[in-house]
Amino acid sequence: GGSGKAVSPYQQVLQHSRLRGRQHGPNVCAVQKLIGTNRKYFTNCKQWYQRKICGKATVISYECCPGYEKVPGEKGCPAALPLSNIYETLGVVGSATTQLYSDRSNLRPEIEGPGSFTIFAPSNEAWASLSAETLDSLVSNVNIELLNALRYHMVDKRVLTDDLKHGTTLNSMYQNLPIQIHHYPNGIVTVNCARLLKADHHATNGVVHVIDKVIATTTNTIQQIIETEDSLETLRAAVAASDLNSLLESEGQYTLLAPTNEAFEKIPRETLNRILGDPEALRDLLNHHILKSAMCAEAIIAGLTMETLEGTTLDVGCSGEELTLNGKPIIANKDILATNGVVHFVNELLIPDSAKTLFELAQESEVSKSTDLFRQAGLSSHLTGSERVTLLAPVNDVFKDGLPVIDSNMRNLLLNHIVKDQLSSKYLYHGQKLQTLGDKELRVFVYRNNLCIENACIAAHDKRGRFGTLFSVDKMLTPPTGSVMDVLKADHRFSTLVAAIQSAGLTENLNRPGTFTVFAPTNEAFRALPQGELNKLMGNAKELANLLKFHVADEILVSGAVSALVRLKSMQGDKLEVSMKNNVIHINKEPVAESDLMATNGVVYAVNSVLQPQASRPQERGDEPADPALEIFKQASALSKVKGKNLSL
Repeated sequence: GGSGKAVSPYQQVLQHSRLRGRQHGPNVCAVQKLIGTNRKYFTNCKQWYQRKICGKATVISYECCPGYEKVPGEKGCPAALPLSNIYETLGVVGSATTQLYSDRSNLRPEIEGPGSFTIFAPSNEAWASLSAETLDSLVSNVNIELLNALRYHMVDKRVLTDDLKHGTTLNSMYQNLPIQIHHYPNGIVTVNCARLLKADHHATNGVVHVIDKVIATTTNTIQQIIETEDSLETLRAAVAASDLNSLLESEGQYTLLAPTNEAFEKIPRETLNRILGDPEALRDLLNHHILKSAMCAEAIIAGLTMETLEGTTLDVGCSGEELTLNGKPIIANKDILATNGVVHFVNELLIPDSAKTLFELAQESEVSKSTDLFRQAGLSSHLTGSERVTLLAPVNDVFKDGLPVIDSNMRNLLLNHIVKDQLSSKYLYHGQKLQTLGDKELRVFVYRNNLCIENACIAAHDKRGRFGTLFSVDKMLTPPTGSVMDVLKADHRFSTLVAAIQSAGLTENLNRPGTFTVFAPTNEAFRALPQGELNKLMGNAKELANLLKFHVADEILVSGAVSALVRLKSMQGDKLEVSMKNNVIHINKEPVAESDLMATNGVVYAVNSVLQPQASRPQERGDEPADPALEIFKQASALSKVKGKNLSL
């Protein structure tokens, strides 16, 4: 109403259902009914459009909103239900069995008489679904048991849904034992994990809520449940070993996803023993099974992401009648109520990354082929031990044509994919140096959209394990072997270029420490120059130096960092345009022949054409050229004077 107080989630979904039912007359509510079952829900907008509960189709049915009834010959549900005592009301709201039992157990006079009570009345189906022996023990001898059971469903004051606050308890009329209330954001309200089906029916002497289960008293903490359940023996030992007893005995509202003995048995012995023998990993493992709030199964009608005590998240959802965790229906037994929360038994162990070895992390991600490679090279011990390392693991796609052959060079290269220290990519900085187990130093390059270590760029979020962190990278790392000059000299494709660099007097520059990106024309590129131009160039050190400087930029750009167009300033002064097309780097629109030849002072790309500075591209000159080669030199030297560049790099 207009009282200005916040509307409870239950009232919100009820209002939504009213809105959807309005065209069928006054006080008609639209209900989503799960096909093939008797389960009905008032839902929110999103649920309404999805037409699904727990992934299963629903049909919409229209019925009188709680508290109203039909009148023959009139549209909708115009009449309020007759106001009578609780006993009479039980018959009207579909809880005839509760009515019958209250008669048998002599509760009837009390709920017909004066007073102010709330009863959470189990539906007829709820009573029918009790096991024969439970029913028998309650009902057979018209005894005190049944009366006590019914009085546990009662509170001696009026309590409406708006008063049913999440995480609170009500004192029942049976020895004041508490009833636990949960009122979830999706509008579902539970008492001891039984769902309110029809709420807020007014009676002269109180309120009736119909619920979907018969509820029983609970006096155990979560810890006591673990201690008394045979199927939780392994868990009991694990909890004791990691000092979680006191937490699970403490006041609060937790959900324990309790792994059964069977869940522990499914884990490889070796893994299990490792975790059980490592208090930190064990605590992480157990905290990963404890949710920060009490979650009754009935309240889950769609997927939710819930936070664990470990700080990780789990996807809790449902599929039909089954509860799911991370999409798998592994919950064996649900809604065991404790005084400080709720326990669901799970038959699979949920191992968080922080309790896993690098090997385990890699096995289950997109880098599983890398682990085969490290194993074949005899390096598994680094991925399963307790040294703090970071593994740079190329994604499976890198090996789509098979794994490389393992020889001593490959083994050393793989050792250089293991960095000393457990790193986190968000703390890496540009220019940082990382030491590998192969005693190489790797450089970190931070770009706008990428983070690269040498030529290998990070391809997925880190996975942080117990001792090691996994970085998935987009290619095999190739650590530098020498300076740019060393790289060029070692490769026969660049013999003309090396000669040109020497005659231009630039050797020393390309040997000194620095951050160069060199687009290195191959012998083929020089052969493609017009006749005589090469000889002219070779005879003019200054112009040659200028042309060569146009092939060098003073920053390191590796191929994995190029997503959009990148403009680099060449050392001659003009800009170079680097772009990526069909996974090939292009420089000034020409594809490169090879990328990422790493050097200690830069990176080399092989190009099959000599790049020409803007000014010297003949088609862009309007005046009639004299000797083109001479013209190039004039332009270039004029340009270098204007830019105030001298010869040295």
